[in-house]
Amino acid sequence: MQKLVLKSLELLQNQHFDSLAVGVLDFSKNSFESFEILEKKIVSAKPYAYFDLASLTKPLTLASTKLFHPELFDEKLDLLLNHRAGLPIGGRLSSKEWKKQLESYLITESEATYSDFSALRLQLELEKKSKKPLKELCHLFWDRDLYFWLDLPWEKFFPPTGFRNGGVIQGQVHDPNCFNLACFTSHAGLFSTVDGLCRSLLNLNDKTELLLKMKKALASPHDRFVEGWDTVQTPSSSLAGANASLQTFGHLGFTGTSIWIDLEKRKGSVILTNATQNYWYERAGLNLLRRTLGEMIFSLAD
Repeated sequence: MQKLVLKSLELLQNQHFDSLAVGVLDFSKNSFESFEILEKKIVSAKPYAYFDLASLTKPLTLASTKLFHPELFDEKLDLLLNHRAGLPIGGRLSSKEWKKQLESYLITESEATYSDFSALRLQLELEKKSKKPLKELCHLFWDRDLYFWLDLPWEKFFPPTGFRNGGVIQGQVHDPNCFNLACFTSHAGLFSTVDGLCRSLLNLNDKTELLLKMKKALASPHDRFVEGWDTVQTPSSSLAGANASLQTFGHLGFTGTSIWIDLEKRKGSVILTNATQNYWYERAGLNLLRRTLGEMIFSLAD
């Protein structure tokens, strides 16, 4: 882990963002190790920063609901879960008409096209079918340090993730639709410390046999998204890192976050950053960081 800390300090110096947290999960031992770096140089004795998880929210809400409540899903809802329902990628939503707009789209089988609208439409379908709010369906494994942004304790520390209306985004969700809708959403909005996210993933596996079920799902021919998770299709170029096997699944988040779990090694990688702190459109440095740290993390399992 010390080598991982040193490499993280080195990589962070060349970024246009200043915060990084890393977790290494061992599912065989049901344990994890973690560290956090703030202002490019301060290594926290105990990680305490709450990062905007961005699209990691999708598997932590929708994929987890499939695990806890498989009876709610049918063929069309599976298409929505795996971004194969033909919905638009995304766009600005009206705070008053967003549900009507999303429900107007016809669900038709398509090639996988990553879509925020697909995730939001799935939320609406699940809530109609279950007659329960999505948060009630999916929160069963969340650690005490994992929150939806509207529930965040004001006294916590949040790395800045950009600018909105002339002010710094800090302690508010970065995603504009999630912010403007101002209600629980499935596509973005969760915040967590690295420890809180690691504990949540261990909880999810303990309560649902996540790894076992994903092993079965990945054993069949599949597209890029499986049961609401992204997959590694080419390890040499994957953002999970070159040492990840083809039995690896996870997800990325726009603010520079990622989860990857390697079923062969029974290890997991969590990387949280505030990569959108100053601007979002340059990702080369972030991607180098992701690949380098991921390769080191999964080499620890060899």
